[in-house]
This record gives sequence, structure tokens and C-alpha cells, in this order.
Amino acid sequence: MAKRKIPAVSKRRLTFFGTISLVAILYFIFSSLYNLYVIIDLTNQKKQLDDYYAQLQEEASELKIDIEKLNDPEYRANYAREKFLYSKDGEYILQFIDEVDDTSNKLNTLSLNINKNYLITGLSLVMVLVFLYIIFKGGKKNKKRK
Repeated sequence: MAKRKIPAVSKRRLTFFGTISLVAILYFIFSSLYNLYVIIDLTNQKKQLDDYYAQLQEEASELKIDIEKLNDPEYRANYAREKFLYSKDGEYILQFIDEVDDTSNKLNTLSLNINKNYLITGLSLVMVLVFLYIIFKGGKKNKKRK
């Protein structure tokens, strides 16, 4: 059986449309993966916000209890002594300070988000380069065999 020779025009047309098709397929794959990543990230954010909402509701109920307690004059006097350092005659005030730095926590979260973006971009670039390498190296090997 004789091999049929493919005209040069057909080869160029196949190469051109094949490249466009490959780029379109890669674009759809990467956009689908990115959208999946966004959905997962938003789901995680929703869970965090739900937890934060529950925490705020709990805090609100505690504040309502505090409001009820502040209606009692004796509790108000003790509260003023503790919070605003008021004292009775003959009492000494000792103050202990607790300071927590929350800025390092925020910076770690920010750097984590930035690293995720670089990772996704880098992996996408590597996949495109691998596909291009396979396409062009595969084409050269087939030409050498002929």
C-alpha cells in the first residue's frame, strides 16, 4: 500500500488550526482549574466567616449579660475599680498589662495568599511549556523517521 503524500498547504493549515485549537484547549483547562481554585477558596472563606459570625453572636450574648449586670450598683462599683483603677480609701492598685501583637498574624496570612498566586501562575506556565515541548519535539521526531 502506497503512502499518500499530504500537500504542503494542508500541512500548514493543520499546523495553524492545530496550534489555535491547542491554545484554546489549554486556555479552557487553565481557566477551569483557576475557577475551581476560586470556588475552593471562597468556600474556605465562607466557613471562616460563618465561624466568625458564630463567635460574634456569642460575644453579643455575653455583652447582653454584661448590660444586665451593669444595672446593679454594686457590680458597677467593682467594675469601675477593676477597669478604671478607682480605689477605696486605703487600697493600693496593682496593674498587670497583657499585650498581644496581632500584626505578625496578618502578615503571615498575606504572604500565604501571595505565595498561592505565584504557585498557580508558575504551574500554569510550566504546563504550557511542557505541552509546547511535546508538540514541537514530537513533530521533529516524526519528520526524522520519514
